[in-house]
Amino acid sequence: MTAARTVAVIGGGYAGMAAAVSLAASGISVSVFEAGRVPGGRARRVEHAGIALDNGLHILSGAYSETLRLIAQVNPQHASMLLRVPLAWHMHGAFDMVAPTLPAPLHLLAALFTAHGAGIGERLQMARMLAVLRRRRWRLDRDVSVATLLEEHAQSTFMQRVFWRPLCVAALNTPPELASAQIFLNVLRDTLNAQREASDLLLARVDLSALFPEPAAAFITQHGGSVHLETRITAIAVNGDACTLTAGGRTHTFDHVVCALPPHQVGAFIADMPALADTAALLEKFSYQPIYSVWLQYASAVTLPSPMLGFADGPLHWLFDRGALCGQKGLIGAVISAEGEHQLLTQDELGTLAQSEIERRLGALPALQWTRVIAEKRATFACTPRLQRPSHKTRLGNFWLAGDYTASDYPATIEAAVRSGVACADDVAGTTV
Repeated sequence: MTAARTVAVIGGGYAGMAAAVSLAASGISVSVFEAGRVPGGRARRVEHAGIALDNGLHILSGAYSETLRLIAQVNPQHASMLLRVPLAWHMHGAFDMVAPTLPAPLHLLAALFTAHGAGIGERLQMARMLAVLRRRRWRLDRDVSVATLLEEHAQSTFMQRVFWRPLCVAALNTPPELASAQIFLNVLRDTLNAQREASDLLLARVDLSALFPEPAAAFITQHGGSVHLETRITAIAVNGDACTLTAGGRTHTFDHVVCALPPHQVGAFIADMPALADTAALLEKFSYQPIYSVWLQYASAVTLPSPMLGFADGPLHWLFDRGALCGQKGLIGAVISAEGEHQLLTQDELGTLAQSEIERRLGALPALQWTRVIAEKRATFACTPRLQRPSHKTRLGNFWLAGDYTASDYPATIEAAVRSGVACADDVAGTTV
């Protein structure tokens, strides 16, 4: 084919910026259109009272190979932006597990048998489950819920409460009763069963826009592309070899379009594209799960027992010590993942609840200056058993879909988004030779 002259990427989240960086690095002219003031999508910076927050608190793992590769590609200072923590699981007052620096899977076995809080029988049963799943190559004959999987492997109520349920919700943002066991096993396969470093936790020392999307935007412009912030695409038309986008009453024509919008927004654009009727039908069947981030700014420094601290009971799932991570003294980020009764509360009520829960568990803290609740009500798709997800390829040879919701072994994670974006870029580049 003839070389593509121009490519548009709609959406400046991690999927869109991954696609655009990959295209720019290949020497392909790319233009990114992002409706927000800062890039990042559902993992972006939000400022409040002059403080940089994130609209959702996310962690990376050592298994996020594509994400880490692209972060390093666009930012020479990347090593200082992530705190790498060997596998550690801290459920405050209930269960602690820390992996030593041994080769996999010995590091996991050692962590399990030196863990505090669980009985030896419960730890042995967990080891047996992992051994069986490893022998089965982490594959199920038929997908079931995570809750069913855990019952089949006789996991105790305690271990489900302090380890399996929090891990499932953290990884899939879907309660175990609803979550896909096969997707969950894919995550275990690539983190707990790979090289030891794959199970490391990586905690951002900067806001999530500064971690990748903003350096990516600079990389794109340095390589001849463009990034248009606060530019909302209102219409897409694909006519043969030409793709026309409308923004602010103006039209722009490109040879290819990578649509990197969230799935609930994609449907509105492709509804008038008969060739994508099957894709639209799949997206209509999606349901969604929320993530609530509660930010609490205290008058003076607050130090948590660890930079990332979990709670096995109660409304809060994880706390992040932004003083330890980012130098933001007195700032604590609390995460409530997936659906629950917290959705019935007002933001003021959630802020008050978070404050009382933290003090109930950690003791008296300095005076609270302010709270800010950020609710992403459709943060991720519900990762349910046997859910059909659309391919990043479509029946239109010059229109692609990038996002964590496209067909993948992974749930809705940053890595899934990045891999989808890279796959789109690879396919676009392949059509230009």
